[in-house]
Amino acid sequence: MAHNEVSPAELNAMLQRGDVQVVDVREPDEFAAGHLPGAINVPLSGFDVAHLPDAGGRKLVLNCLGGKRSAMALDRCAAAQALVDTHLAGGFGAWAQADLPVER
Repeated sequence: MAHNEVSPAELNAMLQRGDVQVVDVREPDEFAAGHLPGAINVPLSGFDVAHLPDAGGRKLVLNCLGGKRSAMALDRCAAAQALVDTHLAGGFGAWAQADLPVER
């Protein structure tokens, strides 16, 4: 299944505008070591579409370390007919390589 992807620069601009809520599907220890500003941790190991946060009208964008786990989570969203179809291209690794802000 094809997923929409946003680049680190595009996602950073969306965050600056307040258009997006980032959901990080990495495990809690990975999340604690560093994550995108304002991201909410919903680990793939227990991922349930019903537990996704209310984005308050903003777009939900998923991320993981490299894009594989967020793509798996997007497949689960599609199966549940959730309106979540976008993830960060290259994941947190690409975000960090782009030298964008990281929260710890």
